[in-house]
Amino acid sequence: MRPAPTARRISSRNTFFLKRVFPVLWFGIVVLSLAAGLAAARAGKAVPPPVFIVPLLLFVIGYAVMRKLVLDLADEVLDEGAALRVRFGSEEERIALTDIINVGYTQFVNPPRITLTLRQPGRFGREVSFSPRQSLFAPFVRNRLASELIERVEAARRR
Repeated sequence: MRPAPTARRISSRNTFFLKRVFPVLWFGIVVLSLAAGLAAARAGKAVPPPVFIVPLLLFVIGYAVMRKLVLDLADEVLDEGAALRVRFGSEEERIALTDIINVGYTQFVNPPRITLTLRQPGRFGREVSFSPRQSLFAPFVRNRLASELIERVEAARRR
């Protein structure tokens, strides 16, 4: 499916970095620190237990946080007017505004996220989350896109 020519991107361009680059950096640094501790132990040096425990904790906590806050975000969301086109990898789904029953916005997490609850589960499930575009200069102001989507979904429902 091709997006409408007038479609505008409403998801953050940082999503690629957050989903693909940051986890590699995070887990790479954790594994390197663990490998450094193992190398020191193999060389016969006394290595305190926290050298092994801390990287393992960072690995588990990092995975849990990324799974909950980042890895479930849509790669791209385009606004086509009466519908949103959502993409995860190479898979796409067109979600009509009338099929959305709730628009939730979580502001004080990083990255901020908008969660769309659908009337019927679609290709990506009953809820679809994405990180919206936002201004760097107004981090504590409610995201205009979230408010606009709420109004548009309500208007589509009334038609």
